[in-house]
Amino acid sequence: MLLTATLCLIAFGAIMVYSASSATSYLDDGSGSAEFLKRYLLFAMLGLVAMLLMARNGVAVVKRFGPVLIVVSFVLLLAVLIPGIGIEANGARRWIGVGPLQLQPSELAKLALILYTVQILAARPKMVKDLRTLASPLLAVVAVACILIIAQPDLGTALIAAAAVGAILVAAGIQIRLLALMAGAAVFLVTIVSVIEPYRRERLVAFLNPWADAGDSGFQSVQALIALGSGGLFGVGLGESVQKIFYLPEAHTDMILAVIGEELGLAGMLTVLVLFGMIAYAGLRAAKKAPNRYQKLLGTGIVSLVLCQASLNFFAVLGMAPVTGVPLPFVSYGGSNLVVLLAGMGLLLKVASGRAAVIR
Repeated sequence: MLLTATLCLIAFGAIMVYSASSATSYLDDGSGSAEFLKRYLLFAMLGLVAMLLMARNGVAVVKRFGPVLIVVSFVLLLAVLIPGIGIEANGARRWIGVGPLQLQPSELAKLALILYTVQILAARPKMVKDLRTLASPLLAVVAVACILIIAQPDLGTALIAAAAVGAILVAAGIQIRLLALMAGAAVFLVTIVSVIEPYRRERLVAFLNPWADAGDSGFQSVQALIALGSGGLFGVGLGESVQKIFYLPEAHTDMILAVIGEELGLAGMLTVLVLFGMIAYAGLRAAKKAPNRYQKLLGTGIVSLVLCQASLNFFAVLGMAPVTGVPLPFVSYGGSNLVVLLAGMGLLLKVASGRAAVIR
């Protein structure tokens, strides 16, 4: 079920990336209508190779090299903030690389934080009983990583990472009182971060009433809602979207769900939702039946990472959350996100195999 749902999402993503990007890519710079599709397929192939490798003995590998991965992630998160190294686009400095081969360190950091959290909590199960023991080896590392991600700026990715870590803490048996205390502190800090930055404040205001400034801060949300409304129950037809042609910003990345809603209607959106539901059901079932505590927490963490990102994207497109620039897992165009999540799915497939990891 996990493999079927993942492959279906990738196939669906390839179709929708081509549909959402072909017209603008051809009309805007003449690079060819299939330019983004080719890149998507390239990253999908790399991700599938990573998934295959992780599904074989990836759990043992990440258990051994998890601490190294978190250090590498911190180095890359710092490097991306350095002018001349980090690549800036749309006012954000989130990428490292040359040309189309660019790495987004925050995507790697999300998975690294999951692996680090799982390893700490699996080795020291009683630490969830005390906030002081949680703070030093775990929460401090998560907080610093989130601060570095927010500095790019990329609040959406930081929220996803924090939410996935919270889900692992729940699976590890943390007391509700401690979880509520940490959640309250996180909400307070996110509110402060959202208010002090003018562009985040505009997004928050646009979320509350996008139609009040439909030509500026609320433009993307309004265009997404128009696309969804135009689609109705069964859509206007595959490839027939109007909003994707210079109306809806980031149609092939953050807002691809709106294109799905316009072309395939509510039926298409529900199909995507069912596929993520399959991942949730099969992934959590595999985590519950895993042979040891490490794999139980790992399975929970990977499923939570995928579902938290999918949920935030759904809510943003539907106007139920501020637009944060988070792609839809496996479906949106985004090389780093696709490769990292497929590698994570490989780990989840290994957990679902029901065999304990062996470190050689």
